[in-house]
Amino acid sequence: MQVNSIFHQDQQRLESERVLIVEAQKNPENFGKLYKIYHESIFRYIYNRMDDIDTAHDITSVVFMKALINIKKFEYRGLPFSSWLFRIAKSELNQSYRERKVKRTVSLDNIKLSEMMDEIIPNHCEKNRKQLLEAISRLKYEHVELIEMRFFEKRSFREIGQILNITENNAKVKTFRVLMKLRHHFNQIE
Repeated sequence: MQVNSIFHQDQQRLESERVLIVEAQKNPENFGKLYKIYHESIFRYIYNRMDDIDTAHDITSVVFMKALINIKKFEYRGLPFSSWLFRIAKSELNQSYRERKVKRTVSLDNIKLSEMMDEIIPNHCEKNRKQLLEAISRLKYEHVELIEMRFFEKRSFREIGQILNITENNAKVKTFRVLMKLRHHFNQIE
């Protein structure tokens, strides 16, 4: 499983990020450095779930505005700053869904779908890909979101837990259960 470096950071990178956070907490003008680092990934996270570029830009702006307003409340816990931003983004997305009564969008990358299939279904073929997509469509959105974060965004269980405001162990258990449901749905499809 390939790891995305913006989500999985080494201690040196986390420490340099912590310094940026402290600078932003002391002087909000320094928040721009964090904004530059994370704006694109937060926007993509939102856009992939909205499929509306204007709304995605609006929600991204709200996320960073809330982060800037609340930066002094942020407590460093050894996780990337992005985990906090993604949690804000998730909350804003949910609020937007409620207000606009729109359907949520799930973006599945074919290459990453194939990687996920390698892990779930040994010796898979094109027919299995269609079955898997059908099985995924039968899952609740919250379950698909776990799959997205784990397999498509390559997030650690610790980060998933931080974003969903649950423990790392709970994130592992929930992901395992979702995979079991996915396998069950997959095996029911002919």
